[in-house]
Amino acid sequence: MTILQALDGYYGRMAARGEAEAPGYSREKIHFAIVLTPDGAVDSVMDLRQQSGRKLVPVPRAVPAAVKRTAGIAPNLLWDKSAYVVGRATKPDKRTEEEHAKRIADEHAAFRKQHLELLANATDEGLLALRRFLESWAPERFDAPPFTPDMLDANIVFRLAGEPRFLHEREAAQALAAARGKDSGGVQAMCLVTGTQAVIERLHPAIKGVEGAQSSGAALVSFNLDAFTSYGKEQGDNAPTSTAAAFRYGTALNRMLDRGGRNRLPHMIGDATVVFWADASGVGEDAAQAADDWFGQLCNPASIAEDNNAADVQEAAKLYDTLKDIAAGKPLQEVDPRLRDGTRFHVLGLSPNAARLSVRFWLTDTLDTFFRRLAQHYDDIAIEPLPWRTPPSVQRLLAKSTALQEKFDNIPRLLAGEVMRAVLSGSAYPRTLLAAALIRLRAGDDPATGWHAAAIRGVLARTDSKKENAPMALDRENPNAAYQLGRMFALMEIAQRMALGKVNATIRDRYFGAASATPASVFPLLIRGAQNHLSRLRKDGKGGWVEKELEEIVARLEPEFPRALRLEEQGRFAIGYYHQRQTRVAGKPAAEIAEEEGPSDDE
Repeated sequence: MTILQALDGYYGRMAARGEAEAPGYSREKIHFAIVLTPDGAVDSVMDLRQQSGRKLVPVPRAVPAAVKRTAGIAPNLLWDKSAYVVGRATKPDKRTEEEHAKRIADEHAAFRKQHLELLANATDEGLLALRRFLESWAPERFDAPPFTPDMLDANIVFRLAGEPRFLHEREAAQALAAARGKDSGGVQAMCLVTGTQAVIERLHPAIKGVEGAQSSGAALVSFNLDAFTSYGKEQGDNAPTSTAAAFRYGTALNRMLDRGGRNRLPHMIGDATVVFWADASGVGEDAAQAADDWFGQLCNPASIAEDNNAADVQEAAKLYDTLKDIAAGKPLQEVDPRLRDGTRFHVLGLSPNAARLSVRFWLTDTLDTFFRRLAQHYDDIAIEPLPWRTPPSVQRLLAKSTALQEKFDNIPRLLAGEVMRAVLSGSAYPRTLLAAALIRLRAGDDPATGWHAAAIRGVLARTDSKKENAPMALDRENPNAAYQLGRMFALMEIAQRMALGKVNATIRDRYFGAASATPASVFPLLIRGAQNHLSRLRKDGKGGWVEKELEEIVARLEPEFPRALRLEEQGRFAIGYYHQRQTRVAGKPAAEIAEEEGPSDDE
């Protein structure tokens, strides 16, 4: 199933729930309503904005579908911005006074002409009031109350005094909107979405709500250069989609992209805004809604921020246990009676690309398959001890392991989409995730946090048939030289801390990157320093366990250190380092023992 077909099908579910506009309508940000008397006079002006923090913001409302405008003049039906409705607007810097006055006059004239023609034979009281208003209106009247400067460039609708509905919500107005949609005058062809013969949409709907894209909307499907056309086709004829199907897919996607919507992940994945939805075919609406709810929770578990309360952590842990049960073969109905095995599910990631949108990833499969893949993802990145209290979202994992200052905005953008695709498709993680984590370690990130080691282990677990070379917990007998060298490096750092106390720059600060990439050039120097530190520890009668561990590691290594390590081996070095730093000695982590047994700052 294609993206457009899946969206077209989902529109029916949204419309049945009252969450999508009817054909011929779109949801737009409306600021004000002009209230008219039956004779067309202005009774008052209603401010439809709502308080949000310290600002008043417009509320999205269903109005007759907005026309697609570029540089031309094209009025909307029964609503528009102030330039079209009342002939007044602020002047852009790029226009002269004369150019501005002519443009505004032309826009208002187009709005007035269109509506006077449409309403010439109107009998509805509200539409008659609008016609009389336009016949008598002069833009100069805007300078007097009840009009205010806040209305300039704002979107305006109309209302009849004493009526609770707006004019565009009246039955006669809805009939006008429906008639306009049918009389498109387009050519007919086979619709690629529905497979039926229908009028083809020339310009596809604008999609709003994708982070970083134009606020006025960007196109998911568009052709505006000769290079994008073929066989003499222009614009939408290159990918024929019926007007009705284009409306349905555009409306469904726009509603899912609304902020705070249940079908949208609250955080971006890199530069991708992610939406998801279930297919109710064959399973029913209740099962599909349950699938939407469960997927949203499992893809966005509670973060490990310090302000998380115990209930958040406990709930996230339960979700992880649920994933493991499903991966082990537990039927979905035992997890939630509303769920059904075989429910088709879709995940779409969209990124901004100038006036268009890029599809970062499009994945479709059964819900239980996605759940098993999520469980496998958490198993692949698991490392002991776990760096997190609750299973991390993909966004948090990448921020902790690949981003400067651990900020979401600094996550490599293409990488995030590739990782999400790998998680949900069950394919290998991109090798760039391994490279990005190692780059952050060389740049000074702390390898003892475990986040980098977890991301690295995930990459190795899916690319290396010998998973014992990327163990979950400390493996003293692991045959991999890079892993053992990472352990050795950690022990040398511990010996330094125990012998010298806190220093301005530890061996990790100075040599971690070089030791993990070119061991032969660094480890001989480190060994000489470690011998001095161990000698001091012997005199003080402590640190015997460090020397014993080092001797066991040396016994497993070849006489000569490797001259260079590949990226995968550098990753195993980081994992070995983390395991050794966190290994427990007498019930405490080794690093903590080093802090306790090392000299104080005063010594």
